[in-house]
Amino acid sequence: MKVILSQDVEQVGKAGTVLEVADGFGRNYLIPRGFALPATARSINQVEHQKRIVADQIAKNRKDAEGLKARLEDVACKITREAGEEDKLFGSVTVRDIADVLAEEGFEIDHRKVILDQPIKHLGVFTVEVKLATDVVAKVKVWVVAK
Repeated sequence: MKVILSQDVEQVGKAGTVLEVADGFGRNYLIPRGFALPATARSINQVEHQKRIVADQIAKNRKDAEGLKARLEDVACKITREAGEEDKLFGSVTVRDIADVLAEEGFEIDHRKVILDQPIKHLGVFTVEVKLATDVVAKVKVWVVAK
């Protein structure tokens, strides 16, 4: 029996996959639980159409992310903090601080997309990565200066 998986099924396959399964497994387990649909010509066409729509949406999002990356890499953020001796900050600069400064510059970036291994605790110039899409990462310069 041919079925189209409507969701990921462990040890069987991923959603959208057309595969041949035993008749009993398909009729008694996959289809009643909503894990699969019978593979008819119409349902195969619907799945292929959905895949094309998703692929187009991903391509559009990637193109938008590439444009945003180009604009972001031209921006240098300046964050002022009080500092003590040896250029150590009182407190630290976190991803939320960087996201707030980017928002002031006109870029609405979620703080969870700013990648920072550890909070910044010294004055200086730092390169911070901002993940815009699955494989699109912008590098933003962050200047941490004393008040």
